[in-house]
Amino acid sequence: MKNLTAKKVALATLGCKVNQYESAGLRGKLQAAGFLIVPFFGSADIYIINTCTVTARADYQSRQLIRRANRKNPAARIVVTGCYAQVASKEIAGLPGVSLVAGNAEKEDIPAFLRETEEGRKKVCVSDMRRCRTISNWSGGSLPGRTRAFLRIQDGCDSFCSYCIVPMARGASRSLPEEKVLDEVAFLAESGYREIVLSGIHLGMYGTDLQSRSSLLSLLRKIETQGRITRLRLSSIEPLEVTPEILSHYRESQILCRHLHIPLQSGDDRILGQMGRHYNGRQFKTLMENIVSAFPDTAIGIDVMAGFPGEGKKEFENTLNFIEGLPVAYLHVFPYSKRPGTSAANLPDQVKDDVKKSRVEVLRSLGGRKRDCFARGFVGRRLSVLVESAKDRSTGFMKGFSDNYIPVLLPEGNSSFSNTVMDILAVEALDGKMIGRTLTHG
Repeated sequence: MKNLTAKKVALATLGCKVNQYESAGLRGKLQAAGFLIVPFFGSADIYIINTCTVTARADYQSRQLIRRANRKNPAARIVVTGCYAQVASKEIAGLPGVSLVAGNAEKEDIPAFLRETEEGRKKVCVSDMRRCRTISNWSGGSLPGRTRAFLRIQDGCDSFCSYCIVPMARGASRSLPEEKVLDEVAFLAESGYREIVLSGIHLGMYGTDLQSRSSLLSLLRKIETQGRITRLRLSSIEPLEVTPEILSHYRESQILCRHLHIPLQSGDDRILGQMGRHYNGRQFKTLMENIVSAFPDTAIGIDVMAGFPGEGKKEFENTLNFIEGLPVAYLHVFPYSKRPGTSAANLPDQVKDDVKKSRVEVLRSLGGRKRDCFARGFVGRRLSVLVESAKDRSTGFMKGFSDNYIPVLLPEGNSSFSNTVMDILAVEALDGKMIGRTLTHG
């Protein structure tokens, strides 16, 4: 490729924290290779779209971005990677403007592909992810100017829940060795990050595939002992993997944030069984109570799916009533999406789209009430907040997140507060956010 340094690359990311981590790593590799990174919605020579395929809407959004890039610059090369590219490479290769389709295993090779692939010639590089047995370390997989870094320590999943295509898109569960994780934590801390979010597709399975077997708990203890990072957070963990030992470590830790995100999916036991989830409502509720008892003031977030096949009015009401009684801080709600290749796609009693949409709205309304209630419980109390560099768009105030995941606005804040951990007095809760007054920072 001639005049490589003049090539402008725009990168867009959809989906989970693992995708965000990989996009940040890809961004670094592209810059090291001499490409100029520009905003996605501007003019570029190359557009890269890192896709998600967890729902049909995610597929649609990916196609929208591809078409938008092609309209913006019909002469540009469009590269599509990520989970949608992994499971639908032929479909994507047929879209206008697409010159390269790279699977998840090939994502880190995109800079090399751009050098090797001739302009105007299409290339599809997608291998079988279920055969993949390694996990790459995207050193420095974080974004400049940010206070919080994502660190992928695990990838893939072997659970095969009936609705989920992720095991095919991401492959088998595999882990980054402990020593590499610790090296990356040290690197990110030295780079100025105050908080690291440990991310994975099935985080609780960390270490079970390694030759020197490890575990998530073992890794958490070693990161704590290393003493390099101020705050540590988990992206998501399955219910049965929040063990008493994990909770005990949370209670004793000086760096773990009071925040857990735990997928529920349904509050109806029959639906949970159809989903292939290996717990029931009683077990889940007991876990929530144990967390709050062992680790007071914890923000617990849950995933909830609306409209799974066979979910009638009774089953949906069971879910609503169940969540009403849980001590959770917020909900992540999404409609069931029929994924080709999953067993749930063939189940009878598929729920109509308008019914799913209505149920999603009801659940999101409940989630809003839960978030407001949780935030109001901290008015008049002291919170530890990591202040971000970007300001709140609607108010122009400095902003950040408390260790228990409450968004905090700081009217008296200024740019000197950026990337500092501050003690604030919670003054007023408004729409799930907290107005805070600064006490100390450091």
